[in-house]
Amino acid sequence: MDLAAPPSQLPDSLRLRHHLHVGGEWTSPADVDLIDVENPSTGELAGQVPAGTPADVDRAVAAARAAFPGWSAATPAERSAHLDRLHTALSARADDVARTIAVELGAPLKLATRVQVGLPLTVLRDHVALAARVPVEESIGNSLVVREPIGVVGAITPWNYPLHQVLAKLAPALAAGCTVVLKPSELTPLTAYLLFDAVTEAGLPPGVLNLVPGTGPVVGEALAGHPDVDLVSFTGSTATGARIMRLAADRIARVALELGGKSANVILPDADLATAVKVGVGNALLNSGQTCTAWTRMLVHRDRYDEALHLIATAVAGYRLGDPFDPATRLGPLVSAAQAERVRGHIDRALTDGARLVAGGPDAPVPVGGHFVAPTVFADVHPDSALAQEEVFGPVLAVIPFADTDEAVAIANNSKYGLAGAVWSADTDAALAVARRLRTGAVDINGAPFNPLAPFGGYKQSGLGRELGVHGLAEFCEVKAIQR
Repeated sequence: MDLAAPPSQLPDSLRLRHHLHVGGEWTSPADVDLIDVENPSTGELAGQVPAGTPADVDRAVAAARAAFPGWSAATPAERSAHLDRLHTALSARADDVARTIAVELGAPLKLATRVQVGLPLTVLRDHVALAARVPVEESIGNSLVVREPIGVVGAITPWNYPLHQVLAKLAPALAAGCTVVLKPSELTPLTAYLLFDAVTEAGLPPGVLNLVPGTGPVVGEALAGHPDVDLVSFTGSTATGARIMRLAADRIARVALELGGKSANVILPDADLATAVKVGVGNALLNSGQTCTAWTRMLVHRDRYDEALHLIATAVAGYRLGDPFDPATRLGPLVSAAQAERVRGHIDRALTDGARLVAGGPDAPVPVGGHFVAPTVFADVHPDSALAQEEVFGPVLAVIPFADTDEAVAIANNSKYGLAGAVWSADTDAALAVARRLRTGAVDINGAPFNPLAPFGGYKQSGLGRELGVHGLAEFCEVKAIQR
């Protein structure tokens, strides 16, 4: 396939990026194979990046290993200053990054600007402050307990939030004193190139951050199984997370995993139903449903069930699909043809299983040329059905009735996942009591805002470890006891 002229919204600097970033330099890969990056809104080619190899991973890990003694010995103030310069350099590129995400992911530009770029810049700014803190040392009897950076980190990130998922790993790893090799998703790798342009401008020491794009079976496996990688930090599917655990187990390496979700939005009978539905639909459809924390199961008391379905249908009707650069667009495409087909398969199965279609569905009109799926809502979804149990990762909402609070909690906890959730009630104490009973890593009460300093991660098959804030930084540290 010949490389078409990039859309005017895509920075010209991303048209041909056929290099890796290893040891502080843009360097040629070991092989000449390239990965095509598609614009999912049109199906056209947006760019190309190298298909990295295990040899490229070896070079990058060696560079990170060589840089580790100097970086880990830097003072907190020195590491904070480096992160501050990176924040400045990346902030100057914010518009280019937002446009790039709109092209390679299909996220509406407003969402790309406010969430896809705004949130990770906040996370990076938070870690400028966190890096400056002198590590806390603790005395226990005759022991001095200290924290030290774990070493070389292999960061493997997904496509759905191509800057945030990267900085949620890189920022705390660097703040802790670790060095990093990054493998971004092959579906949305262009954003990482803009980040590494900022890394170069910020003057981070050579080898502290390294970039090797490529596929999961090649670069991801080589990185996860590399003997000189001390911690593998991965965000993605539960199946891939299990594979990474097996690769890391051979050398007893640490892993931090942020995996799937099937979060429940519990609307108690005394809640402000109109607000709960509006916010709940927005959360379920955020990023075209391609969000691990999406509240994809809406649980509504039977007494208000019909009213809720009417409100849901009305809310969903306001979500227009289309060109990410059109200000009227609220939902973009799914990231790939394969992802769109998987989501359509879930919709077809839900119909076969007897769920009642409320909005959208397989016959709903969608824009032509891209990988669009209409926002779809099903009512009367059985709690044990595939739609209520499996992560769809698309704009599909399951609505489930409940008779009382105990049943609502039982339905919410009836999942192999435990990443996020929500509770709505006019009685905040009652909502808090339900939130405490939910087996998830995070719960929002009455639409409370996301806190990027709070620990982020899940129970059960939603993963191991935590990201963000002081808890996320601790994942990149070892604990040592020195007896005196």
